[in-house]
Amino acid sequence: MSRRNMPDPISDAKTDCGKIADRRTEWAEDRTVLANARTFAAWMRTGMACLGVALGLKAVFGATEYPMIAKAVAELFVICAVLIFWAAVRRSRTAQKRLENHDTETQSHRNMAFTAFILTLGSIATGGLLWLL
Repeated sequence: MSRRNMPDPISDAKTDCGKIADRRTEWAEDRTVLANARTFAAWMRTGMACLGVALGLKAVFGATEYPMIAKAVAELFVICAVLIFWAAVRRSRTAQKRLENHDTETQSHRNMAFTAFILTLGSIATGGLLWLL
């Protein structure tokens, strides 16, 4: 058997290591995709916390001599919540564009935008109710 036809164990080991490294890179990218979804959920929770603060301000300061000031400050938190919802959509979309899925599925941009839209409608309704109370 000539030397040319003999398998090269060192070359084969390097190829296997390269495949393992590529697989680990894919898994790392999948973990980043999943982290992006968790970050989106955290932004949504932060926006809903702003709505909670708005309701709390109205409840605590509603019976003051200046209820319009309490309502105005509460509305600032409602507006902040809406801005947070849409900032989350934008940032999530930016991250999704940079990443590839391998073994995971991401939430579609449409689903994330729909979630933000529904929460925005709820925020606007909450803001309207705060002015009526």
